[in-house]
Amino acid sequence: MRNLLQRVLDTILDFIAAFFNLGVRLKYVIALLILFTGGAVALTYNRMLNNVGGRSDYDEAMRYIALKDLIEENFIDPVDRDSMTDSASASIVAGLGDKWSYYMTPDEYKSYQLYSSNDYSDIGMSMIKFADGGFQIVSVTPGTPSANAGLTPGMIITAIDDVSVLDSDIDDVRVLIRSRLNTKFNITVGKKDVYVVDCSRTYTSPVTYRLEKTMAGYIQIKNFEAGSGRDAINAIETLLSQKAVALCIDVRGNPGGLSGEVAVLLDYLLPSGELFSQIDKEGRRTVTRSDAMSLQLPMVVLVDSNSFGEAELFAAVLQERGWATLMGEATSGMTRSQETFELEDGSAVRLSTKSYLTSNGTDLSLAGGVIPTTIIHNSDPNTVGTTSGTLGESDGTGTTSDDEQLIAALKYLS
Repeated sequence: MRNLLQRVLDTILDFIAAFFNLGVRLKYVIALLILFTGGAVALTYNRMLNNVGGRSDYDEAMRYIALKDLIEENFIDPVDRDSMTDSASASIVAGLGDKWSYYMTPDEYKSYQLYSSNDYSDIGMSMIKFADGGFQIVSVTPGTPSANAGLTPGMIITAIDDVSVLDSDIDDVRVLIRSRLNTKFNITVGKKDVYVVDCSRTYTSPVTYRLEKTMAGYIQIKNFEAGSGRDAINAIETLLSQKAVALCIDVRGNPGGLSGEVAVLLDYLLPSGELFSQIDKEGRRTVTRSDAMSLQLPMVVLVDSNSFGEAELFAAVLQERGWATLMGEATSGMTRSQETFELEDGSAVRLSTKSYLTSNGTDLSLAGGVIPTTIIHNSDPNTVGTTSGTLGESDGTGTTSDDEQLIAALKYLS
């Protein structure tokens, strides 16, 4: 803004000098100067309005500045304007009413980046965003996939499996790595040095399963991270070979993960059709569909208030298609994906930018989550997922388990 005013002033001075050199009478110079100055002021004002987004945004900004000035001039105690700005920014985001969107001060954002940079314990590496693009490795833990691949601190990562990360943020890189934690994948350092990271040897499956005495197959999916979809299918195939006649799929306490893994499992279970979609602010949809193959068995899906994101989506799609009965407790409704936007002063805003929709177009976040067909509460929440199986008759009675939700599901399936 200051540079613009300086250019206008210089132009006015040059204009005056030019007219006097031509011998034009002073009154004409003054008249022209008034017209020229008025036009320049109008142009500057319009440009200023455009820079702040228009008249309404300008009025809002001026009201905010007037309020800060009023407080600073009249409030009895010393005023920290930076603190006021941070509080105002946090309040603006909080005003969205979305508990997963929030503002971070520059210090809070640094802490967030530090946390994010160390969120790669499965491959034994931490990294930070590099100023010139890419990500710099900060530390490598001995004996981990990263160390075995030959990666060392100071290296600059520029691509993962030929996907450039030069312009990516920490969230993008996290998803890229998370989606490969059960495989071998390439990390490019600098312009062309490639290192192979082998996570297949350290991979721990999030899926456990067993055949119950009722002949129902019990599958617990602890998360929907990399490999979970295929592991769940393998578990079901094993249970079917053991003559399972029904399935109980447990996603209680499942924090979600990757939509691609949910798609793999749903495609195996469901016949052809739309499974779900992701939609952004502009209404752009990314649709995921299934093929014609399906698995037709009585099914129960167990959910609770700690079922988040993709776990909710999984349960909702099966319920909506009439393919499974949901039992347990209402889920959280946390079915939006977030992005982090860094601001010029080093602060940042984390915003929900996409929603999951079921095939019927239901936004699970707006719906408040998934409501089970049958609501059952466990007397002791610590019993969830800790059962060692059931004993007794084929109807599931006479068991040693205190997991009331699981027992109810097994009795229903029997």
